[in-house]
Amino acid sequence: MKNFKFILGVGVFAAASFFFLSADHIDAPAVQGGTSDITDFYAFQGENTDNLVFVANVQGLLSPAATGSASFDENVMIEFNIDNTGDNVEDLVIQALPRDGKMYFFGPVAPGTTGLSSTVIGSGPQTVVDITSYGTSPIVQTTAGISAFAGPRDDPFFFDFNQYTAIIGGTASGFNNPGTDTFAGTNVMSIVVEVPKSMIGGSGTINTWVESKSK
Repeated sequence: MKNFKFILGVGVFAAASFFFLSADHIDAPAVQGGTSDITDFYAFQGENTDNLVFVANVQGLLSPAATGSASFDENVMIEFNIDNTGDNVEDLVIQALPRDGKMYFFGPVAPGTTGLSSTVIGSGPQTVVDITSYGTSPIVQTTAGISAFAGPRDDPFFFDFNQYTAIIGGTASGFNNPGTDTFAGTNVMSIVVEVPKSMIGGSGTINTWVESKSK
């Protein structure tokens, strides 16, 4: 772990903004337009039903022209939080840190401290994957049952903003079927980690959320 600490320049990371409860796509004032802005968080059962998948997307509304030069911020850590006891306090974390073209994943492991400040956890599972470049085949690394990916992806979030505006303004009564995806043609920087359920623990129900934390 000493080598990882040297590479990462381990320090204290503090939450860049609030807890994110839904898609924001660059509308949170504290992170607007920044590399720490979380657009979406997804958690779901994997194709292998023994696994859970966690996805954090950041830096929304990237045009294809801007995506090629987009990169993860090395001063920002993405932390997936997992509560497996039902008290709304994280029991496990998965931390993702970019360095020199790679994404370093730590966990799932018990956090050193809970709350809005974190240090990189030196114990527990560690997975490293090369960050996929725009326009190339996705690179996935699997280590000890944990699979990881980091890189640009098409924004999967579907929302018809113009129709929503019309509904709020009283000129429409509902959404169209099909609607028009406002985010079509835009990209995000995506961090994906798939872990065995056996590493999560708990009795079958978990609470999970994600934070971006700046060094």
